[in-house]
Amino acid sequence: MPDLEKDSLLHKANGSAPWFDNLTILRRTILSVVEGLTIGTEPNRSAKEYSTIKYALSLIDTAYLLALLLLFQGLGWSKILAGRISEIAPGNLFIIPIYLLTAYIIYYFISFPLNLYHSFILERRFCLSHQQISDWAKDQLKAGVIFYLILLILFEAFYYILKYNPHLWWLIISLFWIFFSLILAKITPIIIIPLFFKYKKISDETLRRRIINLAQKVKVKILDVFEIDFSRKTLKANAAFVGWGRSRRVILADTLKDKYNYDEIEVILAHEFAHYKLKHLLKLILINSLATILAFYCIFKTSSYSLRLFGLSSLSDIAAFPIVIIYIVLFGILTQPLQNYLSRQMERNADKTALSVTGLKEAFISMMDKMSLQNLSDRNPHPAIKFFFFDHPPIDERINMAQETPL
Repeated sequence: MPDLEKDSLLHKANGSAPWFDNLTILRRTILSVVEGLTIGTEPNRSAKEYSTIKYALSLIDTAYLLALLLLFQGLGWSKILAGRISEIAPGNLFIIPIYLLTAYIIYYFISFPLNLYHSFILERRFCLSHQQISDWAKDQLKAGVIFYLILLILFEAFYYILKYNPHLWWLIISLFWIFFSLILAKITPIIIIPLFFKYKKISDETLRRRIINLAQKVKVKILDVFEIDFSRKTLKANAAFVGWGRSRRVILADTLKDKYNYDEIEVILAHEFAHYKLKHLLKLILINSLATILAFYCIFKTSSYSLRLFGLSSLSDIAAFPIVIIYIVLFGILTQPLQNYLSRQMERNADKTALSVTGLKEAFISMMDKMSLQNLSDRNPHPAIKFFFFDHPPIDERINMAQETPL
């Protein structure tokens, strides 16, 4: 995808509480460090400022989550919560659902100020959204329910497999999580996206025919071309080639369809189809599958030390849930730079293939320029920022590549 907004679905003030005061100090500290890496002499200061804040908030989100998990586990609150639930729950069947729901609600409300600023206030501050607070709250509720149900399925399976397969649980759980992620990919365009956006077949028959012809040219089968009412919530542009098998389809945001010409949209979709033709999706599945297996194997081999550290005897105890999440978060931090690097290589190859298939070099360059302005993208980040945060090549790199590519 051409550097589209990663926080979209198609990718969460009261300053009186002590924890929020500490968070504010942390935010200012990280902002000052990151600002030194990102803000230079470029004319698009709004994009730089917006990007700087987004980088800082990403670091804060991760540090804050880890701090809360360590406190929740280290101070014994997780054990107390699990004990109270086991006293009132009618049988073991309800312990995991109640624990997860309670922990999730606590986390949501503790992190609400950060979530509100990140996903609502910041977007409106930079004129990237005109969504009303009531609509934002409805989306938060729907997203929260979906996230809880996914969390419940994954961890019900986790604790069930852990209980009955003490030696190979790490492999079985990994395979289940991988399978479940594939199911999610299939149902997302059919079930999840329509919960947040109005979904309809594209009305512009000329554009539809061009996209279908392009798909036939590169031998990609699609169900049809759809548009969603992105403009109701954001001014950013987005597009996607989503789904599996018969559910595979093209989705265009109206913010993209209405502001980009046919050539620009065609080269965007050529990029998406290139991912499919180059088997990037399969490669990403294999990479993520390997990462999942390694993460759970790491938990299997080292969790006994972590359990002793926090005074617990078994990973199958729901009170050890924060330990599992800490492992997953830390493993994600360690592997993210490598996954970003591999993703950037795939994106470069998809760009080159899109240019080769369409021959639309000028449209590619103008599309990148438009999108960087519309989405307030960081066109030329510091190498450290690129290393940690970018799973696409920066806009300027992609434009330079297009200019140097012979057609």
